[in-house]
Amino acid sequence: MRKLRDWLGGNSAAVLALFFLVALFALALAATLVAPFGPTAQNLGNTLAEPSWQHWMGTDDLGRDVLSRLIHGAPASLFASFLAVGVAAAIGVPVGLLAGFMGGWVDDAISRVIDTLLSFPGIVLAIGVTGALGIGLTNAMLAVGIVFAPGLARLMRAQTLVVKQELYVDASRCFGASLGRILLRHVMPNAVQPVIVQVTLLLAVALLADVRPRHRHPADGAGLQHPRRGAAPGAGPDAPAALIRPDPWPKLTKPFNVGFKGFD
Repeated sequence: MRKLRDWLGGNSAAVLALFFLVALFALALAATLVAPFGPTAQNLGNTLAEPSWQHWMGTDDLGRDVLSRLIHGAPASLFASFLAVGVAAAIGVPVGLLAGFMGGWVDDAISRVIDTLLSFPGIVLAIGVTGALGIGLTNAMLAVGIVFAPGLARLMRAQTLVVKQELYVDASRCFGASLGRILLRHVMPNAVQPVIVQVTLLLAVALLADVRPRHRHPADGAGLQHPRRGAAPGAGPDAPAALIRPDPWPKLTKPFNVGFKGFD
């Protein structure tokens, strides 16, 4: 904890990022208490409204409060992202660690399997896994996690190949440490840092993988089905009607259009 406090004390960007993440998780956990409206409450007399004190982010094509839908969608979106990345890490890290440390035929066999999986387009592999497991948010994110796993396994293998050459690994082997202790106590903690960075990047990719099918066509999403959506405003059976509206928030966009009036 002291090292964490010292690190945060000298890094204002890290403090700001940590504060944002904590606020996001708190907002997701207290969605029903914080959101001013229900996620499915409609007001057909106030559709596509501009931002106001009552509707901070306006309303969608069915008169639903956009901010409330974003807040209520946050838990599902966070669950989807962490599930996909958690599955990828649970598969990829042990496999890569074992392949890099054992070497020989074990490394060759695992590497060929990883290369085979990486040779498939990610969307094709995800569709195949989703087709086998069935439609649903959990199954879709399991499929995304399986797609992510080979990349994490290859990264972990590369780091393990470097770390296992260190003298402290040889010393622990000479003192009679078991294979499990060497891997868990000496190799993995010193090889996992790049994997942690990659995992943080994959969280955003997993969120996009969950949201993208809904914007392509609401009925085609393999994840969370309508009317329960994640944090994706405008996702619904009439989403295209809202997307083609030229200027839904004129009061906000007008200042940015002043400089382009000469081109009208």
